[in-house]
Order: sequence, then structure tokens, then C-alpha cells
Amino acid sequence: MSAPVFSTLGCRLNAYETEAMREMADAAGLSGAVVVNTCAVTAEAVRKARQEIRRLSRENPGAPVIVTGCAAQTEPETFAAMPEVTRVIGNHEKMQPETWTQLCAPDLIGETEKVRVDDIMSVKETAGHLIDGFGRHRAYVQVQNGCDHRCTFCIIPYGRGNSRSVPAGVVVEQIKRLVGRGFNEVVLTGVDLTSWGADLPGTPRLGDLVMRILRLVPDLPRLRISSIDSIEADENLMLAIATEPRLMPHLHLSLQAGDDMILKRMKRRHLRDDAIAFCEEARRLRPDIVFGADIIAGFPTETEEMFRNSLKLVSDCDLTFLHVFPYSARKGTPAARMPAVKGPAIRDRAARLREAGDAALRRHLDAQVGRTHRVLTEGPRIGRTEQFTEVAFDTDQPEGTLMDLVIAGHDGARLTG
Repeated sequence: MSAPVFSTLGCRLNAYETEAMREMADAAGLSGAVVVNTCAVTAEAVRKARQEIRRLSRENPGAPVIVTGCAAQTEPETFAAMPEVTRVIGNHEKMQPETWTQLCAPDLIGETEKVRVDDIMSVKETAGHLIDGFGRHRAYVQVQNGCDHRCTFCIIPYGRGNSRSVPAGVVVEQIKRLVGRGFNEVVLTGVDLTSWGADLPGTPRLGDLVMRILRLVPDLPRLRISSIDSIEADENLMLAIATEPRLMPHLHLSLQAGDDMILKRMKRRHLRDDAIAFCEEARRLRPDIVFGADIIAGFPTETEEMFRNSLKLVSDCDLTFLHVFPYSARKGTPAARMPAVKGPAIRDRAARLREAGDAALRRHLDAQVGRTHRVLTEGPRIGRTEQFTEVAFDTDQPEGTLMDLVIAGHDGARLTG
């Protein structure tokens, strides 16, 4: 029988967990199945998950189709009702080795228990699953899962559960293992990364973890942290930004909007001035730092004036990499019951945000020409700078190496060297 076919939708944490599932499925001897790891962040994400399930079922006739991930957790009945689907597995169950052993049973298709999704809110721990990373260049380490906050647009806490942290010692040991295998860059990832430690003895903070990793793994060349909530940035995290050159000068910020009334209606914990002040302070501490950000266009009740405050945030925070999300009502969230912005206005605002993001990226690329960057090669002709900017090469390079490169120019989307 053939190896299982895995498909990942959504965030980097999902991609990480797919790799862990692949290892557990291989260890259990699962074969000839299709596994779809879904996302629930928007209604459109759920639609794409259903589309992907149908596509893979057509391409793999007769193969059992196993559906898991956040959409499977939040609305298992949606997927259980699909004739293509054999089994629906919850987010907690998918990370248990025994689940994959059970899925190898000869009567998998004939079993009557189609849905195995328990209450994610009852889960109290997050295991530090040991995987060897993606490719040979960069490894992702899950240090946290779940979220204790309840933003009005977000369904993710109901897919991921409450915040749980992986103990620092487990994280450090995994990073030592990955460095020993030759990885030159490690990325810390989670659902609400800056809440790491709140459920651990002594309530350490993310900055404590970062400083501990850099101290105890001195041969780790590059440490990167993924999306953070800037209002939760702690003193040691700011100290690491200021003093630790091995902590990469790139932060992706969960901003979502730039208007105070919209931020309150989103139930965010920061205001516009908080976001600007954080970016100014981080840049004062680390002048070469760059910021990405998530911004939602067309949140319910958003007026044109409110939107312009979000648009202006691109320049006020000097953002470089923009992730723009046209608002999509998510059933079961408070925002779905608020007065909606009309679809054409949402699409127009998203397009204007993307234009501002493209212009900001071009300004960043212009500023890099002639500079020397330490680049991590991701493939024969592609790599990334310390600031996570893509660089294209003229000649093949070995994957996973660090090289000093003079930036010759750019094509509007990536640097060339």
C-alpha cells in the first residue's frame, strides 16, 4: 500500500502538526489513506477544506479520508456529513500516537464511530512533539497551543482550547537536538505565543524562554519568533531584542485594526497608540528590526474613516510585510451578529491595504540594495535575510547554509544577490 497523503490548510502551526502526524502515522504503519488538516479561521477556510476533501477523494478513489484540524474540531458534523469522509478526528486526538494505531485497524471503513472529537477545553497540556523540521534549513518548535482570549471575530480558541505551554526544559532539549542535526535556524511557534508560561510554575514569560534558549544553546545561529501580541511583550523579550543578535530582527504582529473603536469591538487588548509605541520602542532598541502584521479589512461597523485609520497604521508603524484578511463572518462568533460592511466595500478596502503593503515592501527592498546580509538558503536559488526578506540567487547554493551576500537589486517582491 502507498504512504498516506497529507494536506495542510491554514497556519504554520498546522504545518508543524502535520509533520508530527506524518511521523506518528508512519510509526503506526498507516497506509493508503488521505489526511486533511483543516483551518477554521474564516468561513472561506472551511469552504476550502470541503473543496480539498472532495478533490483528494477524487484523486485517491477508495482511500479512507481522515479529516482533522480546527474546522474538524469546531464543526465535526459538517465533515461527518460529507460522503467522502471516513473519520473526523479532533485537534487533541490527532496528536496522540494511539489514535494513529487505531486508524490502522482493518475495519477502519466499517466502524460506526465516525467522529472522535472530545472537548478541547478540557485539555490541560501541550506535548512538545519532536520533529525534524521542514526541509533542511529551518525548524519550527511548538512551544504553546490554545488561547485564553476571546476576540469577537475569532473561532480559534474553540478549535485549539485554552492556552497551554510546553515547559522550557523540553523546548531547550528539542532545540539542542535540532541544532545537532544541522539546523541553522529555529522558529518558536504557537497560537498565542506571548501567553507562553502563564500556566507553568512561576509563570515565566516568553522573554524568559527566549533568553534561556540563547544562553543554553550557544551554538544555535539564529532564533526567530513567530506572530506575537505586542501588548503582551515582556521586559526580557524587549531586552533580547536589544541585546541578542542571534534573535532575528523580524516580528509579525497581531494588530488586526488601527482604529480604537474597531479594536474595542474586536475585543482586542491594545489601542492604536499602543501598537505605534511598541514599534517605535522596538525600533529604538534594534534599528534594523522590521514588522509584519495581520490586518482585517471591513470588520462589522467599520466606516470609511475607521478604515483609513487602519490604512494609516501601515506608515505609522512602518510595517513591511502585510497579511490582509477581508472580513468573513464566522458562525458562532459575536462579530457575526454585528452590522456587516457590504461585500464590495470589504473587497475595495482589502485591495487598498494590499497596495499599501506592496508599496511598503518595495521601500524596504529599495533600502537593502548595496547592503550585505547574512542569508539562510532555503533552496538552490532562494533564501531569506535576517529580516525574513526573500532573496533570489543567480547560482545554485546548498540548502540550509548561512552565507554573506551583497544585495544587488530586487524585482518588487524579493531581493536579488
